[in-house]
Amino acid sequence: MTPETMEKIPSFALDHDGMKCGLYRGMVCRGIATWDLRFKRPNGGDYITPKALHSIEHILATVLRNSDKKENIVYFGPMGCRTGFYLLTADMEYPEVLALLKESFARALTFTEVPGSQKKECGNYLEHDLQGALDECAAYLKVLEGLS
Repeated sequence: MTPETMEKIPSFALDHDGMKCGLYRGMVCRGIATWDLRFKRPNGGDYITPKALHSIEHILATVLRNSDKKENIVYFGPMGCRTGFYLLTADMEYPEVLALLKESFARALTFTEVPGSQKKECGNYLEHDLQGALDECAAYLKVLEGLS
C-alpha cells in the first residue's frame, strides 16, 4: 500500500480553514467519542508551544482521570499540529463533556506544579512550562464558557 492508495483518515478530511476555537465532537467508534478541543485556529500562525502543550497534557490528564467521570475517560492528549487536544470518552454526551471540561480547566488553573514532571515519571521531564500551560488553559476556559 502506498500513501496515494490509502483512504484519508476522518480528521484529515475536515476543512480546517473554517474551524474556530471551540469544542467539536468527531467520530464515534465502538462507543468511544473523539472530542476536538480546539485551542487555536488551524493555520493561524499562533500555536501552543511544545513545553506548554506537554504540561497541559500532564495537568488535564491528571484532572480528568481524578474527576467523577474518570471511568468515562479513555484518553487525553495533544494534536500534533499544536492547535489543541483530543479527548476520547465513553458514554458521554456534549452537555456532560462541556460541563466536565469547564470544571477541569478551572481546576487546572489552581495547579502550582506540573504533575508527573519528575525525571523518573516523565520521558521528557525538562520540557515543561507551567505558566505557559496555565495561560493557555485560562484562554481556553474563556472559549468553553462561551459555549452552551
